[in-house]
Amino acid sequence: MNKQLEDFINYLEYERNYSNNTIIAYKNNVLQLVDYLNTNKINDLKKVDYDTIRNYLSYLHGKKYEAKSISRMISSLRSFFKYLKANNIISNNPMLLISNPKVEKKLPKYLTINEVEKILNTPDMSDSVGIRDAFILELLYVSGIRVSELVNIKLSDVETSEKKIKILGKGSKERYVLYGSRCEELLNKYMCVRNRFLKYPNEYLILSKTGRKLNTREVRNIINRIKTKAGVDISISPHTFRHTFATHMLNEGADLRAVQELLGHENLSTTTIYTHLTNEKLRRTYLDTHPRA
Repeated sequence: MNKQLEDFINYLEYERNYSNNTIIAYKNNVLQLVDYLNTNKINDLKKVDYDTIRNYLSYLHGKKYEAKSISRMISSLRSFFKYLKANNIISNNPMLLISNPKVEKKLPKYLTINEVEKILNTPDMSDSVGIRDAFILELLYVSGIRVSELVNIKLSDVETSEKKIKILGKGSKERYVLYGSRCEELLNKYMCVRNRFLKYPNEYLILSKTGRKLNTREVRNIINRIKTKAGVDISISPHTFRHTFATHMLNEGADLRAVQELLGHENLSTTTIYTHLTNEKLRRTYLDTHPRA
């Protein structure tokens, strides 16, 4: 089984161009099934059938796994067995009749304009670290990029003449995001102090205090530190800024497909979750404008 899994991982990396995080998740999900198979004395993938998978899913339910986690595991296993079938390693795909559990959709958490302003105005602009942090927060909010995309921006990706940045998104798909005059001002200030972080040549835009490429955990720590200092008493993450970007754009009348492109969503259905968050504005508009309201 190890050989088949190794070949599958190489397929995801070199042929499908999946991100490292996605590949790790797929590998862990398949390994979890392999452990279950070994425990139940099933040492050949050809012996895995529909009933085996159903029993495995029942086992996961018994372990109190959430529907969302089980759904992700099913997606990984679906890809794995599809790969095995396509390469004639198995004759029957046991995942064909397996459906994903119904997952309750949770509306994404987002910040109000007032909360955003508090956070963005908190960093100490007399300090090089504060300037860097202010730029990070501003860019997350005005562009809606993922934290993994933020830390991978290179100096060569920034096109200052057009106020846009080339982003390498999921599946190595490229897109451009835009930024405004306030972000431009902070970018210029950050570039003036960026050399203070440098210990050796580095092609990445945003650097840590030790001159390394900033990592996602450090960005989370920056956000938590600044939102606490700003007196915003809610739990937020870098992704909260992405949700806030999309919600505020739609609230101000942005076209759904434009927001989809800026976010880098492959399917419009992924973007439509934000339309639920704008219902309050629709209600206010109706009450303010309809003669019978």
